[in-house]
Amino acid sequence: MNVRTTLLAAVLVAVPAAGSAQTISPADASASSKAYYGIVSKWIAASADKMPDEHFAFKPTPEVRSFAQLLGHIADSQYQICAMALGEKAPASDVEKTKTTKAELTKALGAAFAYCNQAHATLAGPKGAELADGFGAKHPRVGFLYFNSMHAFEHYGNVITYLRIKGIVPPSSEPRKPTSNQ
Repeated sequence: MNVRTTLLAAVLVAVPAAGSAQTISPADASASSKAYYGIVSKWIAASADKMPDEHFAFKPTPEVRSFAQLLGHIADSQYQICAMALGEKAPASDVEKTKTTKAELTKALGAAFAYCNQAHATLAGPKGAELADGFGAKHPRVGFLYFNSMHAFEHYGNVITYLRIKGIVPPSSEPRKPTSNQ
């Protein structure tokens, strides 16, 4: 199963048919959220690895973030949103404003992704269905994790643009590698 098929399968499992009275368990909702997050965090990390260090200062236009700032924003938002999900204060990060090199940013992204992976593990099961405050309303904790994945996918779209301008094939567009069960 390729990544796109896996993502589609996760959507179909997570979202009951329209008009259906069916629900999914908190554990299933958490597993679905974790699947989305696993895909996008892998692609973002691979994108950081693929971009040469000398292009981390690159901006497609003067008005937008540099590639480094974009990755820093992604790292910072991981901490902020996953902390909301956990109901705790976000760890101080300020990656967007303090990290500029490939080495610094890949390390910061790895730490931010690990923090959110821990949030997914912590919120698997009934705790993920608990309501928490954020964005001016109460939401199920696992909802913050879905939002985090959506936000990361949104910025992965930006990352793709930076890579393409530099002639680099994004991880999500690389040819699929054959698996041993094919």
